[in-house]
Amino acid sequence: MIKIVKASEFSLKREGADVHAEQRESVQQIIAKIRAEGDAGLRELSKRFDGVDLDDLRIPEEAYEQAYSQVSEEFVSALRDAIHNIRRFHEAQKRTSWMIPGEDGTLLGQIIRPLKRVGVYVPGGSAAYPSSVLMNVIPAQVAGVPEIVLVTPPKIDGVNPGVLVAIKELGVKEVYRIGGAQAVAALAYGTETIRPVDKITGPGNIYVALAKQAVFGQVSIDSIAGPSDILVIADDKADPDYVAADLLSQAEHDVLASAICITPSQELADKVALAVEEQLAKLPRREIAAQSLRDFGAIIVTDTLDEAIDLSNRIAPEHLELMIEDAQSYLGRIENAGAIFLGKYSSEPVGDYFAGPNHILPTEGTARFSSPLNVDEFMKKSSVIHYSKEALLANGHKVITLAEGEGLEAHANAIRIRLQKEGEAR
Repeated sequence: MIKIVKASEFSLKREGADVHAEQRESVQQIIAKIRAEGDAGLRELSKRFDGVDLDDLRIPEEAYEQAYSQVSEEFVSALRDAIHNIRRFHEAQKRTSWMIPGEDGTLLGQIIRPLKRVGVYVPGGSAAYPSSVLMNVIPAQVAGVPEIVLVTPPKIDGVNPGVLVAIKELGVKEVYRIGGAQAVAALAYGTETIRPVDKITGPGNIYVALAKQAVFGQVSIDSIAGPSDILVIADDKADPDYVAADLLSQAEHDVLASAICITPSQELADKVALAVEEQLAKLPRREIAAQSLRDFGAIIVTDTLDEAIDLSNRIAPEHLELMIEDAQSYLGRIENAGAIFLGKYSSEPVGDYFAGPNHILPTEGTARFSSPLNVDEFMKKSSVIHYSKEALLANGHKVITLAEGEGLEAHANAIRIRLQKEGEAR
């Protein structure tokens, strides 16, 4: 099922994962329809794609009350603990405005303020994710965003109760039961009911990802999320059952998900492959996981642990587990990873749901230059520049020299005219 290969035989190329032009064209048509028809377009597309007639785009209040009766007390308790952990972690990311006064009367600084209105997309297809509500909404709340708009796809039997409970626990007031590319278009351009936002965050299927890409520039987005992935670096002391379980935790997400183990131990590689087979047979989503492992899974055998780390840095995984002895001592060697899990008890689902760091992470190697969703994503910064008369007189000629060096005479003149007015003509 999952292949075992030497490092020299492994390719980073993801065959068959390219986006088709047909999907992109479909997304463009959906966006154009929402821009032209607004709410009516949303209702028509919800009927076509989701099989739901929407008389009201908003989720009715009674749905939240019913949702609490459909989940266990243990779920609500665990959710509240997760909210506490996630909020505490993101509170530590907050930054404040700052100013640097100069002796010559200059004042330079940066004002940091939250975005005014943000749209959050929460998936609701083959699996619904209350955790996505937490990971998107909490950093926006910590940043101080005053208007948070949440959208999630409708279903014939209603929105997932766990998602509704998460929304209620966080106090999000503006929630619409719409999904897909049409929801992204509504957030970006607005309809009669939905006012446009400044930024859209949250994961979704390929149509949602392409729609976010298409509206970027009209609004900001967090990222264009690709299929999820996990990479486990394991030494010969690692427990093969733990490694296999964590590989499968990502493989069950999507047939395009990637699950890779890198180890210098051939014996461990063989044991992990066997454990994957045994555990896979017991999973409800085994068909999805099996295809993911066949197409994008691998156990890679290296000569040394250092070679395993070097290969991991090239792959730049979304989730990286260091299931090795004294894992913390290797942390400085890791250059590219969305989230790093240290030791055999730090299983990837701990980060997905509970620990506190955000689980919306850079995928498909973008950890080389991207970061997890964080409070800064919901902030904007303005530079502040104040020059006194003394500062301009002291430095104005330097500004003129630089402007003339670029051939921008009007720039130079804007400074020169002030120097002339002050009797300091060049």
